[in-house]
Amino acid sequence: MKYSAINWNRMEDDFTKIFWDQNVRQFWVDEEIPLTDDKLDYIALSDEEKYTYERVLGGLTLLDTQQGDIGIPLMSKAINNPHQKSVLSFMGAMEHMHAKSYSSIFSTLCSMDRIDEIFVWIESNDYVQKKANIITKSYESINNKQTLVEAMATSVFLESFLFYSGFFYPLFLSGQGKLMNSGEIINLIIRDEAVHGVYVGILAQQLFSELSMKQQETVYKNIINTLNKLFDNETRYTNDLYSTLNLQDQVHTFIQYNADKAMMNLGFNPYFNVDESKVNPIIINGLRTDTKNHDFFSTKGNGYIKSTKVESLKDTDFDF
Repeated sequence: MKYSAINWNRMEDDFTKIFWDQNVRQFWVDEEIPLTDDKLDYIALSDEEKYTYERVLGGLTLLDTQQGDIGIPLMSKAINNPHQKSVLSFMGAMEHMHAKSYSSIFSTLCSMDRIDEIFVWIESNDYVQKKANIITKSYESINNKQTLVEAMATSVFLESFLFYSGFFYPLFLSGQGKLMNSGEIINLIIRDEAVHGVYVGILAQQLFSELSMKQQETVYKNIINTLNKLFDNETRYTNDLYSTLNLQDQVHTFIQYNADKAMMNLGFNPYFNVDESKVNPIIINGLRTDTKNHDFFSTKGNGYIKSTKVESLKDTDFDF
């Protein structure tokens, strides 16, 4: 058997290199955000607000862990294009970065006993566990092109839809000037997930187009079935977390809006037909991942781009 090396000079599609470059440009690490500045805001939150904030981040941690550990590796294993595998692997690494960043927020704001309570809750909450189970089963069912498309659709639902019930509350608070630096991490994660959802959506669309009409009908039916199961569970999940703050209805609208975005990433028509005007404008503004107006010396905004091409200074550089 002969083994092949990846050759980036011979691309098999005209878009994967673009997504590789975009992922590299967006690379970040959680240590670059000064989270300690959020401590006073956190202390001022009510017990109910702290509870919701901590647990939405806990739920996000589980989903990122599943995506990095299971979802992306299994999708990558099922495709043949080496460049697409590379982009997926990069994205998987960033999912682990996202999960780690939530722990950085916890360690900055919470005591260790409180952190342990969050992770016990993750394992005991029925809605979080059901969500992880539905997603994992979809990934583990990959055995042909049809089930790969369905798994990729589940991945897009995760990246473009399910994460956003958790993003809602940090965006809601940072939009009011609270926990701004933690909110900056959420913005960086949203920027990543936007690229992830679009890229996997394109891969799914390509594979879907290669199926027969009958296969497409079956796959679409299964995708919609998964969407409805996830949405039903997500509705119960948001009621459980947000009802004490009377925000559950706003979150329901927001996740419907993002489920439509996920469907469009897959090349399908919106399912819920929720217009942006129905979503809380504070949240819509928070979704915009352009640089926020921070003091340059205190906060690294999400418009910062890490330099990837560095050249040494020469004497001639100072000849004006």
